[in-house]
Amino acid sequence: MIRLKDIAASGGVSVMTVSKVLRDAPDISAATKARIKELAKQMGYVPDSMAQGLRNKTTKLFGLIIASSTNPVFARTVSAIEDHAHQLGYDVILCHTLNNPEKEEQAIRRLLSRRVDGIFLCPVYRMSSTAPIYEELKKRQTPTVIMGHLASFCSQFINVETDDLFSSSNATRHLINLGHRRIAFFKGQISSPSAQERFEGYRRALREAQIEFDDKLVFNAGNTIEEGSKAALQFLDEMPNATAIQAFNDLVAIGACEVFIKQGLKIPTDLSIVGFGNILLSEYYRVPLTTVRQPKARLGTAAIEVMMKLLNNEPVEHKRIPAELVTRESTAPPIKK
Repeated sequence: MIRLKDIAASGGVSVMTVSKVLRDAPDISAATKARIKELAKQMGYVPDSMAQGLRNKTTKLFGLIIASSTNPVFARTVSAIEDHAHQLGYDVILCHTLNNPEKEEQAIRRLLSRRVDGIFLCPVYRMSSTAPIYEELKKRQTPTVIMGHLASFCSQFINVETDDLFSSSNATRHLINLGHRRIAFFKGQISSPSAQERFEGYRRALREAQIEFDDKLVFNAGNTIEEGSKAALQFLDEMPNATAIQAFNDLVAIGACEVFIKQGLKIPTDLSIVGFGNILLSEYYRVPLTTVRQPKARLGTAAIEVMMKLLNNEPVEHKRIPAELVTRESTAPPIKK
């Protein structure tokens, strides 16, 4: 293993000078820094991050907790956090909860045992107003950024989130502007604040257009392709005479589309469908999906910015980022019968 004294001997300088160069100390000339850094690189020197952490009382580690890497919603956000963290000299430990509170608690405890400098956390939403592991996390004062909407059990933390209320209203307005008046809504999980906001956005747009809300047009659909398929089957069974459907997310919308297409319905001729999220599949699905483009990369960047302010004890604010509607081939004016 190459040590500082090896670089010092090869470069004809003191160990202290090498140490200052690698710490980018201001009292070393630019020429000396360039020469010693290049020499260290040629010799294959790798800094001992553990030793540095002991000196600085940091680990240069972040924890990132998400539901699952298989969920395409997280891909760009995770990538943005990792990219920015690495540029700042941090490594990221990725953990999964599978939307299970017990796995979430295990992940948080595992990260705390690693003494991470901060945690990015996509919560497992629950109906309870409190969660002991979140209270413990707050008590330990580990810098934490909630990735998503705040709920009662995590309201004591700072967060970054998408403006789901406004974005969902825009999606409903798009359908209304096309001429739809009977618009069904495939709801997400009742415990999810984002699901609540998207549903309220839908209702708000109906009110603004003076269209009466009809609870017979609302179907529980969760957040997966399978749950979207089940909601579509219920929709077909009940035949609510809707000409359009607004889904909680793209996966639900695509699951519903598959059922409708297999039943011989044409999209958007027979039914217009809007998703939410703009996952990669939505653009390349057999009927390209009109959807809301979530600012996934910007959410990751914003989360890093908030985290660095927390680490530097600077004032921080909650960040709410707007999303935009992407119009594709799954929506069209209703056919007059």
